[in-house]
Amino acid sequence: MPGGAPFAAVASRPVVAPFARALAVLAAFVPGETWLGNRDLSVRTGLPASTVTRIAQTLVVLGYLFRDDEGRKYRLAPSALALGYGATANSDVQRLACACMQAFAERHRLHVNLSSRDRLDMIVLESCRSVQSALALNLYVGVRLGIASSPMGWAFLAALPELERYYLLENVERRTPRDWPRLRRRTSEALAQMSRVGFCSSLGEWESEIGIVAAPLLVEGHAPLVLACVGTSQQMTRARVEREIGPQLLATVFSIQQKVAS
Repeated sequence: MPGGAPFAAVASRPVVAPFARALAVLAAFVPGETWLGNRDLSVRTGLPASTVTRIAQTLVVLGYLFRDDEGRKYRLAPSALALGYGATANSDVQRLACACMQAFAERHRLHVNLSSRDRLDMIVLESCRSVQSALALNLYVGVRLGIASSPMGWAFLAALPELERYYLLENVERRTPRDWPRLRRRTSEALAQMSRVGFCSSLGEWESEIGIVAAPLLVEGHAPLVLACVGTSQQMTRARVEREIGPQLLATVFSIQQKVAS
């Protein structure tokens, strides 16, 4: 199930409800899945099945979804994909970041990605890797990571005003009440680390062989982005992260900011 908040979780803010519901249906589709049925869409959006049916039929007519009449399922059509491609293709920040990301990846033999928020997820916008990296990862463009359960999300939350951060975390608590004590503790630890050193890390938490370091990338006129690097536990020892990887990731963030501003 994708990590985005159900429609009900964001309905307290002023929105055009039909438009928000249509976007929620489109956002329910994630990489690795082609066809979704009405029940899938209803569960993922928090909308009644009858409402999902009406919205999906409208999106088919408008060319944003394909419908398989035999299986009664839907998938994204090229018009929907064009929205995402248009957004990424026109981002000067992403274009300028790519060269710095690739240079960092090659220098440290790591994977590097750039991500932004989509509801209660971080979504990967760009991904670079060193040809010498021994790590096989599936952090390709479009992959989603929980905002309260990943270093990318923690770095993003640290960059937000306090009220907005609390609002998002309240929605995380509503969506994942069983996991919330653990997520709250780990998020608080990461925010404290961000306050001390400017980056946050997860070493061997996701998988015993993987380390992740992340830092926010703030550019005037843009929503906060996050730059993160991923490597093996042998590469990402705590000492190396604190003395080398973390500070150099911050230097790369600063370099990207300077390039965008110039």
